[in-house]
Parts: sequence; C-alpha cells; structure tokens
Amino acid sequence: MGLIVSAASLPGGEPPGQDRWGTTSRSVVVLDGATSYSPEAPPADEYVDVLLGALLRRIDEGDLREQLRAALEETVKRLGLTPGAAPSSTVLILRVGEKLVEVAALGDSTAVIGLQDGTTARVSDDRLDDVAIGQREAYRRALEQGEGYGEAHRTRLRELQRSERPLRNRSGGYWIAEAEPAAADELVVRTFPRPTVRWAVLTTDGVQKHLDRLDAWSAAARVRDEDLGALLRDAQTWETESDPDGRRLPRSKRHDDKTVVVWRSVDP
Repeated sequence: MGLIVSAASLPGGEPPGQDRWGTTSRSVVVLDGATSYSPEAPPADEYVDVLLGALLRRIDEGDLREQLRAALEETVKRLGLTPGAAPSSTVLILRVGEKLVEVAALGDSTAVIGLQDGTTARVSDDRLDDVAIGQREAYRRALEQGEGYGEAHRTRLRELQRSERPLRNRSGGYWIAEAEPAAADELVVRTFPRPTVRWAVLTTDGVQKHLDRLDAWSAAARVRDEDLGALLRDAQTWETESDPDGRRLPRSKRHDDKTVVVWRSVDP
C-alpha cells in the first residue's frame, strides 16, 4: 500500500506558482521555489519541476542527505546551472518506514509532528533568519507602519536578496537547494520511532504563517481532503480582506503560494 496523505496547493498569483509536492510509496516531498525580486534571482518554476522528479525517483531508500545530493547533481546537470546565479528552493521531506518516521528540512518550510503523548515537534531550518537581520526587520517594520506593497517595499526586497546571495550555501550563512549539491549535507534531519507519531503536517511558509497565527497545527491534521483547499482559500481571503497591506502579518508579498500535506498514521 502506498503512503496515504491529504494535500492541497494554492498559488499566490498566476498558476501554477512555484510550490510543488509529490508522494511515493513511503515518502512526501514539498518544495517552495524562491520568488525573484531582481535579475540576480531567476524564477524557480522549471527548477522545482526537475528537482521534484529527481527526488521522487530516489527518496524512498538510502540516506536522505545522500539522496538529496544526487537529486541536486541531476538537476544542476539537466538545467546547466551555476552556483550563485541559479534558482533556489526549500526542501521538506517526510519518509515513513516500518520503525522510523524521518523528517527533513532545508530552508524555511516547516513540518509539525503530532506525537502519541499529545505533544508536537517542529522541524524547520531557520538559518536564513540570521542573515541580513537588519534588512529583514526593516521591511517588516515598514509593513507594520502601513507602507504596503509598493515600489519602496519591492526595493527593500531586492536589496535583501542581494545581501543574502553572498551567504547562500556558505558556512556562517544559510543553506538552500540551488546549484551546489554540497548543500544537501546541511539538511536538518529528525527521526521519530514510528509508534510515537500520530500525524505530520508539512507546509510551505505561505501556510505556516497562518497555522502559527491561529495555533492551528493540530486542527489542520484533522482536516480531510475536501476541506484542505478551503483552509488555504480562507487564509488567502484573510490576507485580502483583513490584512491587504501586511500590517498584522508582515510578509514579503500579499499572497504567497500555499501548500499543505497531511499524513496520519493508520497503525493501531
């Protein structure tokens, strides 16, 4: 029997957006391609398509870091990419085995794991938060003060990306799927004994911000297929009607792509 999950995805703008997700017989992969705000940050649409396929073909077996490295090598070769001038993406992986549940993150997508004792565990990679801290705080502060999503905001984001780029896939900086396969060695991996895990919710940051805002991870784990899409649409509607300028929930753009995948253990 293959892995049974519920999932939904909603682009922030024109379809299909730059989020991707897929499953195999025992794994889930979620990618969030980085939005480009300047010519130095090329769009990630084709990149996430190729990387997703490369990961799904090999992720069920072997060491997760080694398989991500091989998938990155394949993607770099197929697309002829150069480090520092390539698209990029976060990577989020769930792999369910007979004895272990493995969860891995590279970049700021997030998984929350519900445990049998009623607690939760969060798996993410927050190293990007420590890069260009002042510029990141400045654009969020400007949104809170009502600046909105105009040209001044876009300029701040272009400058932020230019500050981030020299520290991409560098010690002391942050790590992301791009054109440097060695980034796979920095994958954040956590393992849980399978009998201890009740559910897992995997999200890109367009959803994560709302589940954090509402403290709704456990509630999301109970949502069924037909209602997950409504969950994403409700989040997008809230952005449009209640926070169109990002004052209450400062974020890089009014609507980010949103993807959520839910796995529930069927073990007794």
